[in-house]
Amino acid sequence: MKDGLFAWFAKNSVAANLLMVVLLAGGAVTLSSIRTEVFPEFSLDLITVSVVYPGAAPEEVEESIVVKIEEEVHDLDGIKRIQSTAGEGLGTVNIEVTPGHDPRRVLEDVKGRVDAIDTFPEDAEQPVVQEVLLRYQVINVAVSGEVAERTLKEVGEQVRDEINSAPGISQVRLAGARPYEVSIELAEAQLERLGLTFDEVASAVRRGSVDLSGGSVRSPSGEVLLRTKTQAYSGDDFERILLRAGSDGTRVHVGEVAEVVDGFADTDKVTRFNGEPAVIVQVYRVGEQNALDLAETVHRYVEEAQPRMPEGVTLTPWLDQAVFLQGRLDLLVRNGIQGLALVFLVLALFLRFRLAFWVSVGIPISFMGALWMLPHLDASINMLSLFAFIVVL
Repeated sequence: MKDGLFAWFAKNSVAANLLMVVLLAGGAVTLSSIRTEVFPEFSLDLITVSVVYPGAAPEEVEESIVVKIEEEVHDLDGIKRIQSTAGEGLGTVNIEVTPGHDPRRVLEDVKGRVDAIDTFPEDAEQPVVQEVLLRYQVINVAVSGEVAERTLKEVGEQVRDEINSAPGISQVRLAGARPYEVSIELAEAQLERLGLTFDEVASAVRRGSVDLSGGSVRSPSGEVLLRTKTQAYSGDDFERILLRAGSDGTRVHVGEVAEVVDGFADTDKVTRFNGEPAVIVQVYRVGEQNALDLAETVHRYVEEAQPRMPEGVTLTPWLDQAVFLQGRLDLLVRNGIQGLALVFLVLALFLRFRLAFWVSVGIPISFMGALWMLPHLDASINMLSLFAFIVVL
């Protein structure tokens, strides 16, 4: 069969030349649209459900969060195993998808079941249901300097938002920074003087820091939506929360009976870069984004943004994975040119020039044909596929 096919092409040069043109044209047209990434993304067939329950002990999280989720989703089709973790203030349920089932369909089923649970505690936050995808960072930006921790985090958030708004970038996160926390430290003497209790203060803070919908009111000019927006976000907001209002017009606020500290959570997290305090802005490639273009965009941003950073703050590109990808691409091109020249010279010296030419041309034709097929096979140019190209070459 093979001999017959080769013999047919040898006798029909027009068809062979046409196939060569199709392979070259297809590869050339597809080359600019092939997905470029450091390592290929793939699903771990894992879905996580996490619920934050501030101030709750692990036992309480297990009973009021984790068990309810497990009971609600355990009979769904496509679930292989459920593993749960209950910690202080956080419950997490890991759902492993059975091989052969579509993780996205299972994700929709799980989300529908979890959203239908209406018996979570009032203080529990909305459940977060997501599929776990193995994504790789392309590049990091270290924001470092001997400045106040709040200043460093605010600059890091600014850098994160500006990079995220750059063309071609859609997933950026800030790491290495402690979360904000407002703590209210009550003075027992002040509570006794005003006749207040700890529970009264806690209830007042809970009632005074919340956004609520009040429905709607119809009027001749249309429908008016009512909503109270009293959610407190800063220390000053909490200090102004009303604790008690007397009949004589006197008012007692949180700031009069407590010290409100607008700071950071008391954790052991410490991040340093080149010996200085730092936060890290991590940039990921998602979808059809090009890893090389993404890294180049981040480098251009750092050069442009550094002059307008506060004094003492330095932006440094770090862990640029695109360097390794570009290096492997350069190695492939360099080896291809050297291999092409070597094949041509050896065949031209010992065989006919025409034979040497057409054998050498077969190298780029075969590679262009392979590049043409990559998108159709849902493959990409990455460290693994480039290694395969180099081995074949």
